[in-house]
Amino acid sequence: MAGPAYTRLDVGERRRRLLELGAHLFAQHSYDKLSMARIAREAGISKALLYHYFPGKQAYFSATLEEKAAELATLSEPDPSLTPLEQLTSSLDAFLGWVDVNAAAYAKLVRSAAVIPEVREIVDRVRDQTSQRILDGLSPDGRPPPVLRTAIRAWLWFMDGAILDWVEQHDLSREQLRGLLLGTLVGAVTAAGEPGVVGG
Repeated sequence: MAGPAYTRLDVGERRRRLLELGAHLFAQHSYDKLSMARIAREAGISKALLYHYFPGKQAYFSATLEEKAAELATLSEPDPSLTPLEQLTSSLDAFLGWVDVNAAAYAKLVRSAAVIPEVREIVDRVRDQTSQRILDGLSPDGRPPPVLRTAIRAWLWFMDGAILDWVEQHDLSREQLRGLLLGTLVGAVTAAGEPGVVGG
């Protein structure tokens, strides 16, 4: 991104482009090796202008993660007119499509969650929201039993591991991975004593 491309942008568009650049840079480089000076150079703007939008690297990093999390949440929003299983299948398709496009960023996100607090907070929040969304679909008329809650939350950890293997090994099709994830989800729900809950 050359400097002139940024010269006459409004505030919203400039911020959008900076977040887009941040998502790319943080996916390609380690957090510690990126400085605000380097980010400003990559953006073609002054460091002072970058600090005008983000008070520091941590704030910039968190903002790029929040942007991607919001994008993913919108893409995978379930259609309430569908059955629970159809909702899960549709949302999972959207999620895998997003990962396919953002494979490097996803792999880095999952691996860095263990060591970078900002990443861990966002990943944990997304997992909580996703598990609640699934549970709301499976038990719309009441509080789900603890064993079902545990099964769903554990399945989300399995899902991250399976998708991480997928983006690193490249030897499964998206359809194969989707089938594996849906099958293990049905198995987890069945093991939780809710065999009919993901039916039509």
